[in-house]
Amino acid sequence: MKTHIIVIVMLLFTLTVKGQLVYHDASAFPLLGKATQSTATRYERLPDSLRNISRKPLWELGQNSAGLAIRFSSNSTTIAAKWEVLLNRSMNHMTDTGVKGLDLYCLQDGKWVFVNSGRPSGKVNTATIIKDMKPEKREYMLYLPLYDGVTSLSIGVDSLSEISQPSIDWPIRQKPLVFYGTSILQGGCASRPGMAHTNILSRWLNREAINLGFSGNGQLDLEIADVIANVDASMYILDFVPNATVEQMKERADKFYTIIRSRHPDTPILFVEDPIFTHSRFDQRMAKEVKDKNETINAFFQTLKKRGEKNIYFLSSKNMVGHDGEAMVDGIHFTDLGFMRYSELLYPVIKKYMK
Repeated sequence: MKTHIIVIVMLLFTLTVKGQLVYHDASAFPLLGKATQSTATRYERLPDSLRNISRKPLWELGQNSAGLAIRFSSNSTTIAAKWEVLLNRSMNHMTDTGVKGLDLYCLQDGKWVFVNSGRPSGKVNTATIIKDMKPEKREYMLYLPLYDGVTSLSIGVDSLSEISQPSIDWPIRQKPLVFYGTSILQGGCASRPGMAHTNILSRWLNREAINLGFSGNGQLDLEIADVIANVDASMYILDFVPNATVEQMKERADKFYTIIRSRHPDTPILFVEDPIFTHSRFDQRMAKEVKDKNETINAFFQTLKKRGEKNIYFLSSKNMVGHDGEAMVDGIHFTDLGFMRYSELLYPVIKKYMK
């Protein structure tokens, strides 16, 4: 009888301890998706040197953590997180999970598989992302918010489990993909961070991706070209047309391109057309704007070709997100369906030409 009591007590003690979570500061683990380490805080995207140089809205968007991800390993049966966001932003056309939530993936059989999301409740958040797993060591990737900043982040695991550095270098970090662009590229309006196309493509191509998307502000600011050029990339994907005006493209596109090309003479550079926005079939002004912008970027690309530029490529938006009108939230920003279709269009192009 006493033996049975002792066994039960020990079992209850084990379960109690196992149920306790210990939180580890995420700064102890690798952070993917940064173009530079010279930032004021860990989870920002632009170097602190641009604080008084970049336009204010551009600088502030650089404090969003779009495309950033934490890599770690653990044998815990539970993965939880505590995080505080910078602004506690909410938007009427994008889920809070996409704006300021977290997204956990696990590496299984050579593929990154979605586990679950950390859903936010406000500025300061605590969420159990997954529980009741077998106590096996797994590789994890935790995506950070797309449209808010992160001021602190910690990962919770069982008190009797281990959390450690990743044991495999996936996604490969050498020669990352660098994406530059707009609100769509930043991730608007993915339902959760992992569904932004830069993150999808990073998983599919097994290559780190750097997201330099700035909502409404992908306007060919030349200091951003310097940031891009400081990264030894496998490919540069320039997707600025939705934000840049015809005048800005005529004035800045060549200068922007030249800054990158002068430092990386052989690295592939991909230019992307303006999407055919779903409401442009009804909105005549929008239809004309898309047409004018795409004619401008096409003309610029042909100019580069005529002067002998090499390793440059062009992606038409004709079949970017399908033709059923179901791939956009507000006629402009992508749904998860739109991001998946866009990724499927980009994937073979990037895979073929990336270094």
